[in-house]
Amino acid sequence: MTEPRVIRVMAVDDHPLMMAGIVGEINAQADMRVVAEASDGDEAIALFQKHRPDVTLMDIRMPKVNGIAAISSIREQFPHARIIVLTTSAGDVQAVRAFKAGAVGYLLKNLLRRELVETIRLVHKGQKRIPPEVAQQIAEHAADDSITSRELDVLRGVANGNSNKIIAGDLNISEHTVKNHLKNILSKLNASDRTHAVMIAIKRGFLDM
Repeated sequence: MTEPRVIRVMAVDDHPLMMAGIVGEINAQADMRVVAEASDGDEAIALFQKHRPDVTLMDIRMPKVNGIAAISSIREQFPHARIIVLTTSAGDVQAVRAFKAGAVGYLLKNLLRRELVETIRLVHKGQKRIPPEVAQQIAEHAADDSITSRELDVLRGVANGNSNKIIAGDLNISEHTVKNHLKNILSKLNASDRTHAVMIAIKRGFLDM
């Protein structure tokens, strides 16, 4: 009787304690093992090329190249790569970006202990996995007007604590234009003021602070 094939996993996360927990949980399973560990996107791309894992766990927020950029790069070279996003955020914008980049699974870090192993098995079988709360966020905002790249520039300036005058100077536009962008941003995000807009933008994944 032949032994069942072991699922080869690459784990990508820049937090040593998180990585240790993930690796320990996976290697405790009879049907899977960690074959590579990376702490940033550049390293993840290089190690994927070397090890060709069956499933990759990819953190989003990392130094150098972030997780979404790394997913895009890996999938360009290996279109059938099966990548699960690891994140603390249930924001719809970040999730949509991840799936557009080529992720096939999405896993919130507060659910790792309960769902990590099963999610790896499902994705290895060719299935997709998205938490219900993330799917709900995506559905709720599917018809929303999108935030433009220029509006995002203004929003980043607000998030950095800059005044309209400073934002205008940084972006080489008038203060009047900044005010118009802010008006549109508040409307699109259904925010009561600029601080509320930044909070919503971070929660949904428009801003990565």
